[in-house]
Amino acid sequence: MKLSNIKRFWISFILAIPMLIQMLAMPFHWMMPGYNWIALITTTIIMAISALPYWKSAIAAFKKHGANMNTLVAAGTSVAYFYSIFAMLTGRPVYFESAAFVTIFVLLGDAMEEKMHNNASNALGKLMSLQAKDAEVMRDGKFVKVPLDQVKVGDLIRVKPGEKIPVDGVITDGTSTLDESMVTGESMPVVKQVGDTVVGSTINSNGTITFKATKVGSDTMLAQIVDLVKKAQTSHAPIQNLTDKISNIFVPAVLIIAILTFVIWYAFLNATPVEAMLFAVSVVVIACPCALGLATPTALMVGTARSAKMGVLIKNGEVLQEVSKIDTVVFDKTGTITVGKPEVTDVVGDKQTVLTVAASLEEASEHPLATAIMKKAQDLKLAPSKIKNFAAIEGKGVRATYEGQTAFVGSDKLLTDIQIDDDLANKATALQNEAKTVVYVGLGEQIIGLIAIQDVPKKSSKQAISELKSRVLKTVVLTGDNEKVAQAIAQEVGIDQVIAGVLPTEKAEQIKNLQEQGRTVAFVGDGINDAPALSTADVGIAMGSGTDIAIDSGGIVLVQNDLRGVVRALDISKKTFNRIKLNLFWALIYNTIGIPIAAGLFMGMGLTLSPELAGLAMAFSSVSVVTSSLLLNKTKIAGDTSKA
Repeated sequence: MKLSNIKRFWISFILAIPMLIQMLAMPFHWMMPGYNWIALITTTIIMAISALPYWKSAIAAFKKHGANMNTLVAAGTSVAYFYSIFAMLTGRPVYFESAAFVTIFVLLGDAMEEKMHNNASNALGKLMSLQAKDAEVMRDGKFVKVPLDQVKVGDLIRVKPGEKIPVDGVITDGTSTLDESMVTGESMPVVKQVGDTVVGSTINSNGTITFKATKVGSDTMLAQIVDLVKKAQTSHAPIQNLTDKISNIFVPAVLIIAILTFVIWYAFLNATPVEAMLFAVSVVVIACPCALGLATPTALMVGTARSAKMGVLIKNGEVLQEVSKIDTVVFDKTGTITVGKPEVTDVVGDKQTVLTVAASLEEASEHPLATAIMKKAQDLKLAPSKIKNFAAIEGKGVRATYEGQTAFVGSDKLLTDIQIDDDLANKATALQNEAKTVVYVGLGEQIIGLIAIQDVPKKSSKQAISELKSRVLKTVVLTGDNEKVAQAIAQEVGIDQVIAGVLPTEKAEQIKNLQEQGRTVAFVGDGINDAPALSTADVGIAMGSGTDIAIDSGGIVLVQNDLRGVVRALDISKKTFNRIKLNLFWALIYNTIGIPIAAGLFMGMGLTLSPELAGLAMAFSSVSVVTSSLLLNKTKIAGDTSKA
């Protein structure tokens, strides 16, 4: 049975109690009866239980012609242990306690890290355990309770006040407020009505609702959040490679310093072999860069768990490092800066004909503008006609045969292929000046009408942009919409630069252009057409309300459909990475200061370190790094309403 580091630590500590008593009694010249044999037996067990894994790791590294952090632990404990056996057999003083307590103190740092891992895993486990155990599902015309694992996509589910939402879905009947804090970190209840999405494990507050299940089991948002956080916590930041390189140079250098320490004390400073050995062992032990190994993973673990509580999912450690360099944030417009639910405000031309033609061509489209046109047609009780030869014109719109004629619906890019009279052109310009998107409807060889659609900015957009600019970040809007509409939206929310009229395939090229100008770019988007840009940017930030392909392409996912999440994402990422750098600094400082003290350079000032005290100091460095990482939970993040 494999023991955890925590159990190994406590077993070893209990076994070492006789040696601890003897160490405390030494100033009083009291010797425990049979102490050498007690120390040999207990230390041997400690070596077998706790030190052996370090020795195995060191031997494995040696076989590959390398050295790692465990090389120093193995070297220090094995020298002290085997010398003590030799000393016991030849009637000399023994130093079993050095081998035992060095092992125990090294293990203390490992146990602290393991405990933090366990706490993080338990927190995620508790989150998963919060989901409902059953659901009230429509079966044969009536609602019956079934176990959660029997719920299928497409099932109709009823949830009463105070009950948990069992799976993800879309409301088909009823209105209520939901507490979504456990998933999004947002403390305020959210009003939900027909057509709105609900998230599994959130709590229905005050109304009975019926919804259609869209995601069940491992596909639910909660399950995906837990999976993303787990992967992020076990990932590596590129800075970890620096840690590994330092260890590869540092460990052999320390072994050389330890050998030189022994030679200098024994050959030139008239120390006994035992005294010289103890100085050498102290150097090896104090230099053990265990804290160096803890610096990155502990901060990564705490930072990603904290961000998840805020509704910000960081996929891996590499993202954290890239975020620290970001100087430009580029936004998609529709559904990212704006609400994403545009409405028809004006129809120019014969309203019935224009809307019927447009609705007929847009019926199969899921584009937000198409949805707005269909809604307007339905409100006016206009039924779409059957069409033939439907085709999409990339970046321009759609084309089909409508009642024997070729019909077009799309953007002003259609005007290169189809005629428009001056009166309609002037009206289009006037509508665009009002920050409205104009859709052109053509029949035969000319434009027969215009449909003006407006999508207002989200309430959070202006504040989010302001906070980003206060952090000296350049903001850009990148959209396929026309220049005037994009400029109006940008001016309203305070964005610095507008890149408009961009085809979906050109978005990634625009990101590359900014990168070629020396910019480090984060791109924020939510649609299928945003996926290439999300992948091309140095950091892709996907809105959680977006499409699956956009979410898969982003390195950071915002659970809430709120741009202030971008600020939180950048803040927690930068602070986590800065904490990693701080941890690395302290880990190296401990070693740098500790080695000359352990080598006896300050002995004349009365400043020395025995191997066991060196082990304690080394363990303290590990504990301090873990504590430093845990303090990320207390760091202030703008707009964070979650409980740290």
